[in-house]
Amino acid sequence: MVIHRFDKENSLLKAFIGEVRDVDVQKDAMRFRRNVNRIGEVLAYELSKTMDYEDTRVQTPFGSKNISLPTDQLVLCSVLRAGLPLHHGLLSYFDKAENAFISAYRHHPDNSDDFEVIVKYFAAPSLHKKTLVLMDPMLATGKTLENVMKAMASHGKPKKIHIVSVIGSKAGVSYIEKIFPEETQLWIGAIDDELTSKGYIIPGLGDAGDLSYGPKL
Repeated sequence: MVIHRFDKENSLLKAFIGEVRDVDVQKDAMRFRRNVNRIGEVLAYELSKTMDYEDTRVQTPFGSKNISLPTDQLVLCSVLRAGLPLHHGLLSYFDKAENAFISAYRHHPDNSDDFEVIVKYFAAPSLHKKTLVLMDPMLATGKTLENVMKAMASHGKPKKIHIVSVIGSKAGVSYIEKIFPEETQLWIGAIDDELTSKGYIIPGLGDAGDLSYGPKL
C-alpha cells in the first residue's frame, strides 16, 4: 500500500485537522462538517495528481488550446453517516464521479469491548475497471473498510483503489495494508498512535457522525 499522510508536513490542512479535533470548535456542528468538507477537498486535489490524463483540445472565444484532462472513471463511496461530509468535499472537486453509499456500524454484544461490523445498506454502480475511492473519516481498526470491500465484491473489480480518511490509527493502517491490494493508495490527514479497548482513536477527535449530525441512541 502507498501511504500519503499529511501530518508530517506543514500546510493549511493542519489548520483544518486542528479545528476538527478542538472540543470548543466541535460545538459548532456546521463548522465541523465544513472543516471535514475542506479536508476532503485538499485530499481530492492531492489524489488528482496520481490520476491518468490525456490531452484534449478546448475551444476558447479566441482560438483553441490543448489541455490535459483526467480520464479516470471515478466511483466515490462513503460509509454512512459519518462519511457524508467527507464525501461532499471530494464530490465538489470530482463533480463527474459516480457515487456509492454503504451503511456500516459497530455492534458491541452486551456492551463488551468486542464488536462486529454490520453492513445493512449498499447502493453502488458497477465498479468494473473504474477507480474506486473509499471514504471513511476515522480509520480506527480497519474492520469497517474490510467489510465494505467484501460487500462491494459483487459489483466488479476496480482498476484502482484509493482510501481517503481524516484521521487513522497506526493499528488500523497496518490492518488494511494486509487486506487491500498492494497498489492501493491511502490518503490521510493524520495518523495517531493508540486505540481504546473499544477501538476508538486516541487522541482522535471523538465520534465524527455525532459531531456532524448529533448524538444517536
